[in-house]
Amino acid sequence: MNYLRGFIPWIVFAAVGSAHWQWGALAALAAGAYLFAMDRKRGVSADSLILEQSTIAFFAVLSVIAFAAPDSGLRDYGGALATGWLALTAWATLAVRRPFTTGIAKRQAPREVWTHPVFVRINVVLTSVWALAFTLTATALAVIDAESLGSAASIAVQVAGFAVPAVITAQYPERARRAAVQKGA
Repeated sequence: MNYLRGFIPWIVFAAVGSAHWQWGALAALAAGAYLFAMDRKRGVSADSLILEQSTIAFFAVLSVIAFAAPDSGLRDYGGALATGWLALTAWATLAVRRPFTTGIAKRQAPREVWTHPVFVRINVVLTSVWALAFTLTATALAVIDAESLGSAASIAVQVAGFAVPAVITAQYPERARRAAVQKGA
């Protein structure tokens, strides 16, 4: 479940930001900066912390906006914006052929498998799953916010938007490795 660690700031924002978006953004920024600093202190390379760097950038900008214009209409779309940013981050890492899940997986996998085609493919698939989930979640949240469907709908969509790819992330790598072994890859 180490891959969920990178989502802690986003969870903080969802929890705190639903009531106080300025403080939610600032708390998420603080959580993201703290986790990034701890990882760097432990020797994790910056290129393995793409999600964390993207998180810090998003919440730094959102914090400034939230405190400068607390009544901004963006407040009503915080969840959609945050999840949309995650979608953009995930799609961008795929576009540059550096899936964000690779940095997370490298923390758990031995160095000798990092360039293996199965390892690479697993991370392309997992990042694609997350990118799609973030895109669908952001879209659904924007509709929920625009139609004022309420926090129950928003929470359900956000939970599903993280739970489904998390379950796939927990199960898919082992299945893919077994399939590769059976094929002799």
